[in-house]
Amino acid sequence: MLNKDMKQVFQRQICKPVLSYLQKKALRKRIHEKAKKTTICPYCGEINGAVLKCSLLKIAHDKFRSQKRQQNALNDINDLFHSARQANGEISSLTNSYAEILNPVRVLELFERIPKEDLPLLLIDESIIHPRDFILTRILVPPICIRPTANSDFRSGTNEDDLTIKLSEIIFLNDVIQRTRLNGVKMDKLVEQWDFLQLQCALYINHSLSGIPAHMQPKKGIRSFAQRLKGKQGRFRGNLSGKRVDFSARTVISPDPNLRIDEVAVPIHVAKIMSYPEIVNKTNIEFLRQLVRNGPDVHPGANFIINAKGDRKKFLKYVDRNDVASKLRYGDIVERHLIDGDVVLFNRQPSLHRLSIMALYARVMPHRTFRFNECICSPFNADFDGDEMNLHLPQTEEAKAEALVLMGTKSNLVTPRNGEMIIGSTQDFLTGAYLLTQRDVFFDRSRACQLLTWILTNKDGLEKIDLPPPTILKPCQLWSGKQLFNAILRLNNSSKDFINLRTKGKAYSGKGEDLCENDGCKLIHIRISSHRSKICVCIRLVIIIRNSKLILGCVDKSVLGANGKTNVFYMLLRDCSEVAAAIAMARLARLTSYYLSKISISMKYLLMYDFVVFCFK
Repeated sequence: MLNKDMKQVFQRQICKPVLSYLQKKALRKRIHEKAKKTTICPYCGEINGAVLKCSLLKIAHDKFRSQKRQQNALNDINDLFHSARQANGEISSLTNSYAEILNPVRVLELFERIPKEDLPLLLIDESIIHPRDFILTRILVPPICIRPTANSDFRSGTNEDDLTIKLSEIIFLNDVIQRTRLNGVKMDKLVEQWDFLQLQCALYINHSLSGIPAHMQPKKGIRSFAQRLKGKQGRFRGNLSGKRVDFSARTVISPDPNLRIDEVAVPIHVAKIMSYPEIVNKTNIEFLRQLVRNGPDVHPGANFIINAKGDRKKFLKYVDRNDVASKLRYGDIVERHLIDGDVVLFNRQPSLHRLSIMALYARVMPHRTFRFNECICSPFNADFDGDEMNLHLPQTEEAKAEALVLMGTKSNLVTPRNGEMIIGSTQDFLTGAYLLTQRDVFFDRSRACQLLTWILTNKDGLEKIDLPPPTILKPCQLWSGKQLFNAILRLNNSSKDFINLRTKGKAYSGKGEDLCENDGCKLIHIRISSHRSKICVCIRLVIIIRNSKLILGCVDKSVLGANGKTNVFYMLLRDCSEVAAAIAMARLARLTSYYLSKISISMKYLLMYDFVVFCFK
């Protein structure tokens, strides 16, 4: 539909080797628009009209639609059909439409006649594919394993697969059409059989076609190729992406602020069933012997043992375990229970992004639910209203190392979408940190030490805490909540984790960011009961942290939450390490949850506290 000069212009443009995919796509759109506007073929003078879908499997070429029904062209066509109408009155109703039906044979002829020099303008590489390949001339027959024969229990014989039955129907229709042509039956009968054959070939590929005529409707549904691939039960979602696997567990989830963000609590019942194949060597032989003696019913124990010679598995429940333990040799494989420190994959469906499945360390604990720190709810999009999650146990050392490096929680604190924190404090941790860092919160020495020792757990268990000098000396020594918060960021003087941060609070209002004697409160005049009173309203202006010490402001969601890059944990991740950020989150979770439990926090208390702070502080 393009003249030679225009073709040469587009061919020079499209043959440039530096064109990107989007540039080629835009160029193809321009070529299509130019060709679409051409109504008369520049080579043969034929009229080019609209190509429309007129029925389920038929395409019509309406030449005269764009020509506004030119009378001369229509008169020529009427003259051609006039003698035919006089000879046979039945075709008069069929010649009222001037659209040409494009059957597959005609389309295949058109595609085969496309010149080679026009193929680049269609973005088609002739060495890979040709337009004639878009018309199916042969039906692919899958092997027997794709369409197996099932033995019937109710009647003699076998039940053939749906694909096999459909292929048999297609072969039978082919034979019928060939016999019909040889016998010389009416053309309308032959066309009807051909349409029915084409419909069967289409149903063989996709059985959920719409618009099938009533007399051609299939009697029952079959599982065609499309139905076997698409949908929740299809091959991709049902068997490839979401297949059933071994060494996996699933149960309800619960929160536990006492765990680190890289830990998950696994029930003992699950740990006894999930096993890891440990190879016996000189460093672990005594440990594995004790597990073999414990057997499958005592945790930590072992379920099976495989000799180095490759003998069959021995189930340890029904053998003399002491004898088996004494005969344990290097190279044997002991399928031991899941124990503390094992690397597991934790997943919540639907898995919408790569952070929906991450690697954590297992901690075997009592009760029947998976428990983890609330800070990592955000990447999983999890809540605790009955959600269930999946646990997978990698079976090799390589898989464990790969999961820990690529999928570890500490390695995925930021989202790959925009580089912002996706794991951060939430819910009670934010409330506790906000209340703890208020300017009127003080503790005596015993209370301060009791709160600080609550964060000494796991890797911090043997760390030393340097208690800072008290904020108030007389009449008694008192430490502020801000000083306790500083211990979360930097536990003692030997720590090299220093961060500096100056940011606006979540409820920031006002233009100034200067130091405020009221700890970030702005003095305003408001009228109460017709009396002009000077009241300090708590409007957080700015939060300042210098050398890991909170100097001004009350920390809130803008500083501790999982959003933005003006964030305490983001600073620790950027300036120190991912381990420092993860440990700080664990410390904050334990300290704030313990603090809230001691001040008897409730919703009523929070509402009263905010009202008092806002109006009468």
